[in-house]
Amino acid sequence: MFKNLSHKAYRRLLGILTLLMVLMLCMQGLYWTGMIGHEEKATQEIGTNEEETKQTTEGIGNLSHDGYTLQQVVILSRHNIRSPLSGSGSDLARLTPHTWFEWSSNPSELSLRGGSLETMMGQYFRKWLEQEKLFPENYDPEGDEVRFYANSKQRTIATADFFSAGLVPVSDEVVEHHMELDEMDPVFSPCLTFVSDSYDKAVKQQMAEMFTDDMEGLKDNYELISDVIDLKDSEAYKSGDRKGFLTDDGKITLENGKEPAMEGSLKTACSVSDALVLQYYEEEDSSKAAFGHDLTMDQWKEIGEIKDVYGDVLFTTPLVSANVAHPLLQEIKSELTHKGRVFSYLCGHDSNIGSVLAALQTEEYTLPDAVELKTPIGSKFVLCKWKGSDGKDYISTDLVYQTPDQLRNLELLDIEHHPSVFPLTLKGLKKNKDGLYEEKAVMDRLDESIGEYDKIVKQYQ
Repeated sequence: MFKNLSHKAYRRLLGILTLLMVLMLCMQGLYWTGMIGHEEKATQEIGTNEEETKQTTEGIGNLSHDGYTLQQVVILSRHNIRSPLSGSGSDLARLTPHTWFEWSSNPSELSLRGGSLETMMGQYFRKWLEQEKLFPENYDPEGDEVRFYANSKQRTIATADFFSAGLVPVSDEVVEHHMELDEMDPVFSPCLTFVSDSYDKAVKQQMAEMFTDDMEGLKDNYELISDVIDLKDSEAYKSGDRKGFLTDDGKITLENGKEPAMEGSLKTACSVSDALVLQYYEEEDSSKAAFGHDLTMDQWKEIGEIKDVYGDVLFTTPLVSANVAHPLLQEIKSELTHKGRVFSYLCGHDSNIGSVLAALQTEEYTLPDAVELKTPIGSKFVLCKWKGSDGKDYISTDLVYQTPDQLRNLELLDIEHHPSVFPLTLKGLKKNKDGLYEEKAVMDRLDESIGEYDKIVKQYQ
């Protein structure tokens, strides 16, 4: 239908369709809340707990730093909302008697909502970059000033394209990807590129020391998701395939050229957790999102915690993160040192952000105003280069993400109503009074993290 459209015309059409979708959803929401003709915005109820703290739409923190001049931005982004593998006949379908949300996209692909949300995020960054005078209004980049590079999965390419439509809507910027569609790019693939018997043993020992308590502490979380999906009434339960989720049946497999893998309850529970959280973002009725159960925000966080623990175990153990994040760390350094580059957008997955942050030795953190407390859907690791009034160069490190209300309500973003901005702390590095690191300290840490790979090979070969 659109095969004769130019790339620019396609992007303009994309933007128009996004705005129309947002307007339709907003009008629908106003109708059902009985608020048509009023200026006040209805507050989304989460569960039935009257004492529950409501989610704020204002976000926290700020990317700006008064007294500093912005020089460059590098973003490592997770794709936005995608559909899970929950179609008819799937393992997820067999784990519940209920019907999963009817998605607007094929399994694992970016949803319509995900595209709209990412365009909004791109528009926010455009307004912010204009405010900081890194971008002029209606910026049309020349040469290689701006780069969009995505893993070759549909959800990552589409996320980058929607973001670019919001960031540079009058430009013909093309999203770069290097492999055939839906084939993993080695830069973004969190695969192990070195494994030996001694390395395997050391990794599993490190995983056990760091995460055994976390995995064993998921008993209540497992009971919660079993109740939410009504596991005992499912085909899998009745056939004897799944009688519950255990905290001690995990088995880790490390193979060269493959991602760290896990078998057992945590892997299955992670799939359920992922599908429920994505369904919560997409389904307007929070009770329907939980198959008729009224959940508090704390309970949604308990569901999300399962996925957080799964990702931490597989990708944030130091011996693993330095291995799987190695190509992406090199790519980030290349962007930060690329002469003439002012903005870079690298789009991958939660495993990419998790492993990169672990490899950079980021202090432990728990995100406020989020269901996924480590790498929320659509979240972005943002590195900004600044010039101080003292003539020195600095770097800020933040995680930027849309809150549950912003995701569920498709809330437009601007400078005043911005996404959450959470400052990240790198172990052993000292920030100045304005929360910035000296550029050399961050670049030295990046070199150190890249160098860890060679140390691992040398030690465990």
